[in-house]
Amino acid sequence: MADPACRISVRLTPGAAHDRLDGWDSDPEGRPVLKARVRARPIEGRANDALVRLVAGCLGLPRSAVTLHQGDRSRIKRLEIAGMDEAAVRARLTAL
Repeated sequence: MADPACRISVRLTPGAAHDRLDGWDSDPEGRPVLKARVRARPIEGRANDALVRLVAGCLGLPRSAVTLHQGDRSRIKRLEIAGMDEAAVRARLTAL
């Protein structure tokens, strides 16, 4: 059986004062979206890299376990997280 993996949506705000997660919100269709802020600017993928590092660190996973699946140039990103199912990811990020 394959390792668990999930995909989550993230609304990213680059150029913030601090790297942080701001909890969960909903998109217009009612799906959960994690709100995140990073200090990095959206130049040459720096904000995307900062987001991946932030989420991996908050989940206690290596950076290689979190990948940007969709939304390279969009405010709404889809991250794929290996080694955890969606319920575990939501529980751990909500507890922060």
